[in-house]
Amino acid sequence: MIILKHKTCRFFILFLPFLIFYSYQTNAEFFKNISDILPDSNPRLSYGVGVSDFNQDGQYEFIVTGFKYPNLALSFEEGKLKNIINDPLFNDPTSSTIGIAACDMDGDGHEELYFLNTDTYSGKKKYSDRLLKYNNSEIKDLFENNADPGELNFTAGRSVVCVDRLGEGNYATYVANYGGPTRFYEFKENKIKDIAPFLNIDRVTGGRAVVAGHIISDNMDIFAANERDANFLYLNKSGQFENVAEAYDIEDIFENGRGTALSDVLYRGRLDIITGNWESNHRIYVLNDKKFEDISEEPFNIRSRVRTVISADFDNDGYDEIFVNNIGQANRLYKILDNGILQRIPFEIGRLPRGYGTGAAIADIDNDGVLELLIAHGESKEQPIEIFKANIDGTNKFLRIKPLNHFGAPARGATVTLKSNLRTHSKTIDAGSGYLCQMEPVAHFGIRKNEKNIKISIKWTNGEEVQFNDIETNKTYTFKQNDLNSILANK
Repeated sequence: MIILKHKTCRFFILFLPFLIFYSYQTNAEFFKNISDILPDSNPRLSYGVGVSDFNQDGQYEFIVTGFKYPNLALSFEEGKLKNIINDPLFNDPTSSTIGIAACDMDGDGHEELYFLNTDTYSGKKKYSDRLLKYNNSEIKDLFENNADPGELNFTAGRSVVCVDRLGEGNYATYVANYGGPTRFYEFKENKIKDIAPFLNIDRVTGGRAVVAGHIISDNMDIFAANERDANFLYLNKSGQFENVAEAYDIEDIFENGRGTALSDVLYRGRLDIITGNWESNHRIYVLNDKKFEDISEEPFNIRSRVRTVISADFDNDGYDEIFVNNIGQANRLYKILDNGILQRIPFEIGRLPRGYGTGAAIADIDNDGVLELLIAHGESKEQPIEIFKANIDGTNKFLRIKPLNHFGAPARGATVTLKSNLRTHSKTIDAGSGYLCQMEPVAHFGIRKNEKNIKISIKWTNGEEVQFNDIETNKTYTFKQNDLNSILANK
């Protein structure tokens, strides 16, 4: 057991609540391997993984990028995952796609896919990135059709995140480059332009991970974990960005950032930052008196070859887990208990000590109320994709919240907060999850034993907040911004 020491909760850290709350059967496997639902088990070099309804059929797909291998769009059909897109712009193995993010950049209510291509380690690269749009069964690259050649990104990058900087539903993409200037692409007047110089964020660094959401303001702020340089924390001031990393004590200047996630670690109704450092100490940053404090302890912060960090409730017990995806080293799993207590979960299935994990993402891809975890492998060793889910009997309850902005697109960067008799628990609608990847645009909550009087509040990307009462469990709710008549219970 790990006790996370924090000024706001030290007096509440007791062993008794831990013993009463959670009795994990160490002889039972936490995950089960369901890789038999994949279309094949062929080894490949895969990288980032995203989740989006790219083909606009009302169902999410796992988008798996490939390095010298085709990109995949895996949709759940008739009990199996099927690769549903066979298009040269999308599949293209020559471009070496490693990073991915989806969001609606042109305001038509449907998400575009940003494919970050990287055919070299650092500096200049051969192939520019792609921004793919699906329209009437046709796929187009908006960079080819709507951008001047000088706007294209020919710098090796790592991660990309979507940012609604003005809170109007018009998303831009922040591209974390390595050895070249950061890019910030906006789609305005039918043109794509890099406005990073205008925003004064076109910094040259070893860009690695990046997340965005309600971190320190009511707007979409940006946190970037970098390599061989200080981290960035951009405070969003009415669409302009100010780097306040030093003031908030989160630069971590001697570390090399990798997997990063926004998570309400203390169940207090605000987002904290979990970030992994390559072969160094991992961090759990919580905001305390306008400073971030690293409250992590062993064994969580023990060094590892970390790639992806995911915070989610896999087993629907109402307490999130942290999954640490490593490359060439066993994965790790922890449960976040109340009052900042972290418990290490023993597991073998999904631990993958010989796995070359590069990316991972979560989604309820089969719509049964339990999250699936897809892990991609590759980089220096060809390995198959694998997929897992919690080994539970289905008696635990769940609640899924899908906020849509006023265009009807996923409101990535919005914050959903569950309030009940037992907790106040915030989750972000993922805009880009740290390193290479992006999760489904849904706030997924497991429901605790004896939990009742559930209310949901949504803070939109413009800072406005609405609350909904009389929420029922075992349902997926869709809420549309500025349209209370469009509240839908999907199941």
